[in-house]
Amino acid sequence: MELNRALRDVLYCALGSPAGLLTFVIMVYTIVPGLALSVTVVFTVVGLLLLMASLRLAVALGALHRRLLARVLGVAVPPPPAFQPGTGILNRIDRRLRYRPGWRATGYALVKLPVAAVQGFAVSFVICGLIDMSYPTIWLLFLDHAPGTLTAISPVGITLSAGSWLATLPAALFGIVQVAAGRWLAAAINAGDRRLIASLLARSTMAERVSELERTRALAVDDSAAALRRVERDLHDGAQMRLAALAMNLGMAREKLGADLDTARELLDAAQRNATDALADLRDIARGIHPPALDNGLAVALESLAASSAIPAAVHAEIPERPSPAIETIAYFCAAELIANATKHSYANQVRIGISSEQAGLLVLEISDDGIGGADTSRGSGLDGLAQRVSTVDGRINIDSPGGGPTVVTVTLPLRA
Repeated sequence: MELNRALRDVLYCALGSPAGLLTFVIMVYTIVPGLALSVTVVFTVVGLLLLMASLRLAVALGALHRRLLARVLGVAVPPPPAFQPGTGILNRIDRRLRYRPGWRATGYALVKLPVAAVQGFAVSFVICGLIDMSYPTIWLLFLDHAPGTLTAISPVGITLSAGSWLATLPAALFGIVQVAAGRWLAAAINAGDRRLIASLLARSTMAERVSELERTRALAVDDSAAALRRVERDLHDGAQMRLAALAMNLGMAREKLGADLDTARELLDAAQRNATDALADLRDIARGIHPPALDNGLAVALESLAASSAIPAAVHAEIPERPSPAIETIAYFCAAELIANATKHSYANQVRIGISSEQAGLLVLEISDDGIGGADTSRGSGLDGLAQRVSTVDGRINIDSPGGGPTVVTVTLPLRA
């Protein structure tokens, strides 16, 4: 176990050192010109665009370091909150420049240079130590009958010459000391690197968390207000008007009942139609607030959505633990909106709906189609609204829709709001 841990530490240094050096160089050659140009009068726009590209690149490089840490050392670091682009060019630029995880990732890239240097030294100690440890064997195999001289090497410049087999033993001992020093240095610098990644590349700090909660609270308030306005409008323009017509027709029928039976019968027929239409409107409104299909669980509700889809749809559900009602409702309406988008815009032949809760505490909804792709939150397809809705419960939405398809939209929600 200890040997495996030592090998992992050295391997992480061997991979992390060049990755850190490359990250530093990339960020210096993008962030510095961007900052310099953005303060000028003529090239402000160019500088801002370069800054935005640099911040986006920093986040991608930070994700690379998180994956490297998870794969080699087995330490999983949760990613920062996803960037929310908003609407409009100026709003996108403002949000990108204010995206704190991007600046923290830039800071990590700059701090990574000395860390990468120490990681490189640790690997050098181990490599030099292994070479020195092999000298007794090399002497016996190649120099026993043709004596020569071997020189023990070290990354700090210390050397030991060996002109006989006995003289290679101190060199081998020196190699053991170097390997031990390299292993200790690798463990120490990796511990520091883990803390840097956890503090700069992970989820928000407390201040950012408060800011994120304030934003999602505002979105939740706006979403609730919009839902109430929608219900009021539907009641006023739909069911209320039909019920008013029903009351008028019944009153007129009562007045005509004794004078003209045919007219009274027509008015009663119209009243019956209005009553039927009003019930249908009320049923639609109630379904918009809480779909009755959810009473039997999210999987059954998605099956009903698939059955009513204009495009053939298949559902694969693995939900051993049932989410809270609020999360089920959000997931249902996300699926309904995404299926509607696929029907309107994708020209797809098939839609696949996947829902699972394999990850602890998370519900993952995946809607994919084999259409033409090109889905974009800025084109009024409702995806931006979905992103805002899922963010109110700390969820996130990821859209993968290259031109030519296919389109895969993944919605990740907590099982409990």
